[in-house]
Amino acid sequence: MDNMDGHLPALPHRRIAAGAVLLALVLVLAVRHMSGGGGGGAGTTAFAPAKAARPRAPRLLVVDVAGAVRRPGLYRLPAGSRIQNAIAAAGGSTRKAQLDLVNLAAPVADGEQVLVPSSGSPDAAAAAPAAGASPAAPLDLNSATAEQLDALPGVGPVTAQKIIDYRQTHGPFRNVDELQGVPGIGPSKMAQLEGLVLP
Repeated sequence: MDNMDGHLPALPHRRIAAGAVLLALVLVLAVRHMSGGGGGGAGTTAFAPAKAARPRAPRLLVVDVAGAVRRPGLYRLPAGSRIQNAIAAAGGSTRKAQLDLVNLAAPVADGEQVLVPSSGSPDAAAAAPAAGASPAAPLDLNSATAEQLDALPGVGPVTAQKIIDYRQTHGPFRNVDELQGVPGIGPSKMAQLEGLVLP
């Protein structure tokens, strides 16, 4: 009996020691899990967002801005720009500019020259021909406004807009014969326009 009494107290100490070791092990595992072992590195990379596709740069047009502007020269403008944007890129118009002779809302085409006439200049006279009259100098098909084209014989506002649309779709005219690609312009109209337009 004495031997049994001597061994009884030893059992709880071993169990307590084993329980303490087990508890310490559970705590260590729990701390590792909470500090990033489970939700950190591998989980983050697995669900990392995909890189967004790089947006394509907008197509640029090269435009020659001349005449009564502060800084004449070549300018790169985004596709869809208007005459007003081209003038603004050149520093704006000067005091002598006759902006009432320029269609500021007209879209610009690649390779086009935007000419801002100044008061008293020959450009201003050519830009505003008398009603029913032809311009004195040949009209540049690549820079002419709808109003200027409308003043040509046999060309009304609808055909003038078609010429501008054609220019925007196909690029600048390389020769006068390309006008025949514009809907509504046939041999008879080409004969009327002979000597009055140039590419």
